[in-house]
Amino acid sequence: MEKAKFKDKLKSYLVRCNAETPPFFKKLRTVGVIVAAAGTAVVTAPVALPAMVLAIGGYLIVGGAVASAVSQAAIADAHADCDDELNK
Repeated sequence: MEKAKFKDKLKSYLVRCNAETPPFFKKLRTVGVIVAAAGTAVVTAPVALPAMVLAIGGYLIVGGAVASAVSQAAIADAHADCDDELNK
């Protein structure tokens, strides 16, 4: 029973990710990818950096990844029902 619920929620999430994304969230997704890339560049720099700078780079990676994932799940139609998409 629990596996069926999990699969339904996963399908619902995948349907949301394939739906149209509003322009604001497209821009936010792009900014999130850029922030994550900047954090990755800081963390993987070939020079010795202070621990605080490396910690900030790690936070940039996490923040950018979360912003990108949340932005991707936003949908343009506020009244869209994912259950209708699942029953097709």
